[in-house]
Amino acid sequence: QVDRYLYHMRLSDDVLLDVMARFQAEMVKGLGRDTNPTATVKMLPSFVRSLPDGSEKGDFLAVDLGGSQFRALEVKVFNDGRQSSQLESKFYPTPKEVIQGSGAELFSYVADCLSDFMESRNLKHKKLPLGFTFSFPCKQTELEEGVLLSWTKHFKARGVQGTDVASSLRKALQKHKDIDVDVLAMVNDTVGTMMTCGYDDPRCEVGLIIGTGTNACYMEEMRHIDLVEGDEGRMCINTEWGAFGDDGALDDLRTEFDRELDLGSLNPGKQLSICKASHVRNVLYSCRYPKRLHKVVRRLVPNCDVRFLLSQSGSAKGAAMVTAVAYRLAAQRKQIDAVLAPFVLSLETLRDVKNKMRTELEYGLKRETQDRATVKMLPTYVCGTPDGTEKGKYLALDLGGTNFRVLLVKIRSGRRRSVRMYNKIFAIPLEIMQGTGEELFDHIVQCIADFLEYMGIKGARLPLGFTFSFPCRQASIDKGTLVGWTKGFKATDCEGEDVVDMLREAIRRRNEFDLDIVAVVNDTVGTMMTCGYEDPNCEIGLIAGTGSNVCYMEDMKNIEIVEGNEGKMCINTEWGGFGDNGCIDNIRTKYDKEVDEGSLNIKAKVSDQKSIPRILFSSFSFSFSRVLQETVKELAPRCDVTFMLSEDGSGKGAALITAVAKRLHNIGQK
Repeated sequence: QVDRYLYHMRLSDDVLLDVMARFQAEMVKGLGRDTNPTATVKMLPSFVRSLPDGSEKGDFLAVDLGGSQFRALEVKVFNDGRQSSQLESKFYPTPKEVIQGSGAELFSYVADCLSDFMESRNLKHKKLPLGFTFSFPCKQTELEEGVLLSWTKHFKARGVQGTDVASSLRKALQKHKDIDVDVLAMVNDTVGTMMTCGYDDPRCEVGLIIGTGTNACYMEEMRHIDLVEGDEGRMCINTEWGAFGDDGALDDLRTEFDRELDLGSLNPGKQLSICKASHVRNVLYSCRYPKRLHKVVRRLVPNCDVRFLLSQSGSAKGAAMVTAVAYRLAAQRKQIDAVLAPFVLSLETLRDVKNKMRTELEYGLKRETQDRATVKMLPTYVCGTPDGTEKGKYLALDLGGTNFRVLLVKIRSGRRRSVRMYNKIFAIPLEIMQGTGEELFDHIVQCIADFLEYMGIKGARLPLGFTFSFPCRQASIDKGTLVGWTKGFKATDCEGEDVVDMLREAIRRRNEFDLDIVAVVNDTVGTMMTCGYEDPNCEIGLIAGTGSNVCYMEDMKNIEIVEGNEGKMCINTEWGGFGDNGCIDNIRTKYDKEVDEGSLNIKAKVSDQKSIPRILFSSFSFSFSRVLQETVKELAPRCDVTFMLSEDGSGKGAALITAVAKRLHNIGQK
């Protein structure tokens, strides 16, 4: 008879796979900033950013509120190489008049119980950090803050919903002048379960509770969590998956028992079905449940090696472990902040740097000062941005590192405007990079020949844009004299020579095909042109990576080093040279000096390396893009600056520059 009742709860693998796909879709929805409000699975960020790593140590307090009893604990964590801990606890009742009275009464009772526990353990003379396990749905904005979304489990304390419960606990504790407790972390019991197991096995990254209710948490990559700023590292997500199906998504699987369970629930229609009802009954009727769960998980995700570990005192000890990790991270944060302090510039200093930069930019544009300017302000002879009418097939070459790319770019105009790219990557061996110029350009032409053969276009004389990511002085859009090699290149007989002429000569030597070399392009200019194709208002290109550079469209009347006053031209600032004259020595740090000493260009151009440590630290500490935009707004409050991520500036951008140059050339001929 039992089997007959349970039959309706047995799901085939196909149905389970379908449920898994539905659940994954709900998880993604819950993680999205725009889709979270309508998601049933809320995917709440816990602000727990790390698992225990074994270096945690010290005495910690924990309180566990969420059931028929309240628990206070002392957890001693030993850094003895064995990841051992010692736990002492005491249970207190949770009277109905307390859990259904006022919020002030509830938290006062918790504080009283904790004070009693500390007295019994002779801890009142110590200042101790505390972890607060609060087993109700909360929205957290920090690890030590949590706003109660709704009460469950017969709790109905008034005036608590919609408020920060950690703050309420702090206020109640402050009334006890005889104890000194610092509430460092607030956690859900599911998160505590994961942290307890994570202390015993650092590979544990999922927490699962199955009992009268069910929930799961797991460590998620920050880049997937739209709800929280930043994309570095990871954070534990409390799924609150008990709500899966509240929107009717699982009605086709609900049984009469699920409906009966819902009718007797405090939240009719919200006490989901398959997960809860079938799991509860399996727990009640089958002692083989853990084995069955493991078997089903292996069938659903055969490529994952999933192991189950039973959590001991997860909801309480886990809170102490979260607190211990938070304590460790706070100490590390203090060390990091000390290292980063020299890189944090005041607004006054930033404005001073901005003014010095403007002075250097103007020196680079003026005829009489350009020779001795550190920011060279090189004219690119790119005199326009895309207007949407560009079309045709173009080749693009991209030379700027140990790999060399050849691309075929097809541009369509009109209503079906699009850019399609086909490319092939070729290696440049060290002996070629540091051989002769003739050997280097012969190798480049060999790669071009292979690509043309591969694409079946060897007979076509296509217009070509050459992205040459080294400092060049241009006399026209298709003439670029190499100022000096960087990035490990040392090919002889190239510096002071026109790289376009060297490419043309190598093509002539091979005598297999001909190309129309229209433009020699800097990758920063290509970055601007790629965004300019999507948004014609884009007139600045910025690269911030292992190095940094910027270009922008300047009025011709301000460019004294080029004849003519009409229109605009893109200027490649080569701003990596900013500071070579010592004008910003006041903000140089010991790290800048160390990087400079290890640079290939220590004598002539040390400063193009100076941005590296700043960019590395910024990207790790602040997801860099946000800080950049905020700082620009502070330094140029009257300018409405919008940032746009560029897609393949060195490849697609080179083709677009070539297309624009051909368009402007044709207009000039007409």
